[in-house]
Amino acid sequence: MKDSPIIHYSPAIIHSSSDDTTAIRPDERLDETAIVAYLRGKLPYADRALTIRQFGGGAANLTYLLDYGAAQYVLRRPPLGAVAKSAHDMGREYKVLSRLHEQFPAAPRALLFCDDSSVMNAPFFIMERKQGIVVRKTLPPAFAAIPDAPHRLSHALVETLAAFHAVDYAAIGLSDLGKPDGFIQRQVEGWYRRWNHAKTEELAAMDAVYGWLMAHLPPAAAPTLIHNDYKLDNAMFAADDPDRIVAIFDWDMCTLGDPLNDLGAMLAYWRDPADPDWLQAVSTMPAGFPSRAEIVEWYGKKSGRSTADINFYHILGLFRLAVIIAQIYIRYQCGQTQDKRFAAFGAMVPLMAKQAQELCERGRPSG
Repeated sequence: MKDSPIIHYSPAIIHSSSDDTTAIRPDERLDETAIVAYLRGKLPYADRALTIRQFGGGAANLTYLLDYGAAQYVLRRPPLGAVAKSAHDMGREYKVLSRLHEQFPAAPRALLFCDDSSVMNAPFFIMERKQGIVVRKTLPPAFAAIPDAPHRLSHALVETLAAFHAVDYAAIGLSDLGKPDGFIQRQVEGWYRRWNHAKTEELAAMDAVYGWLMAHLPPAAAPTLIHNDYKLDNAMFAADDPDRIVAIFDWDMCTLGDPLNDLGAMLAYWRDPADPDWLQAVSTMPAGFPSRAEIVEWYGKKSGRSTADINFYHILGLFRLAVIIAQIYIRYQCGQTQDKRFAAFGAMVPLMAKQAQELCERGRPSG
C-alpha cells in the first residue's frame, strides 16, 4: 500500500469531550499503538497524545472518536465477523466522502484511507469530526423546548434528501460509482440472496414479499446518487437550529440508482402514529413526528418527482430492513459481536416481514 499523504486540513479546535461517545466495548477495541504510529505525520496534531472512545449509536459499522486534545477525528471500520460482500465498504465510503463535500456540505470530508492489515485487520478511513445533535429515541432537550421541532426536523431531513438527489455526480467524479440500469431489480434480488444467507429460520412472509416485489417492479427512474441508508438518526442537526442539518453519516452503501429507494428506506424506519404497538416500541425515533404520507408529499413537492409508486419502495425498505436485522442478529448469535443490544433482534425479523407482507396485500400507498 502506498503511504498516505500528509493531509493539509484545518480541523475545528476542540476543548471539551462529547456526550455521544462511550468507553470502547471490550470486544471492539483497537490496536491504539498501531493507530498512533500510522497517523503520526499524516494529520494535523497527530503527533500529540491520543484518546480513543467509541460512538455507541450505530448497529453495524464501528465508529470511534480520535481525540488529540487540540483536534478530533472520526475513524470508521466494518463490523466484526463475516459481512456481506457489497456491504460495509470502507473504500467506497472514503471515495464518496473525499469528493461529495464539494457539492453537498452535509457530507463529512474523508481525510485518508488505510487497508494495511498491519495497522488493523480491516480497511478503515479517517474523516472530519462534525458537531451537533443526533435525534434517536427521545427528543433531545435542546429541541424538546421547541413546540414545532418535530415538524421542522422532518422538513430539514426531506429538504436535505432532495438536495442530495440533485447533486451533479459527474462533476465530482462519481459517475463510476454504480450501475443504475436494472438497479431496483438487483436490489430486490440482492436483498433476497442476503436473506437466504442470514436467516435462522424459514419465513414464508419473506418469500411472499420477494415474490410481490419482483412482480411489481416500477419503471426505471432517472438515476441520482443515493445514500442507501437515509434516516433520522443518520443525520446530525445544528445544536441551536432544528432547521439545519450539519452532517449525514453512514455512506458505505452510497451508489447510483433510483432516488425513491432512499425515500422508501426512510419510510421503513419512520415512526408513524398509525403504526402497530410493536413497531412504535422498536422505532429508533421519537413519537410526535409527521406521518409518512406528509413526508412523501413534502419530498414530491421539493424534488419535483412523482411518488405514485411509493408503496413499492416502502415495502422494499421494510424487506431490506428485515434482512439487515437478520444479518446483525446472526453475527450476535455466532458470537462475532458481544453487543447485548442485538439479543432481541431475532424476534424483530418475523414482525418486520409480516408488516411488509400486509402492505403488499393492501396494495395502497404507504402512510
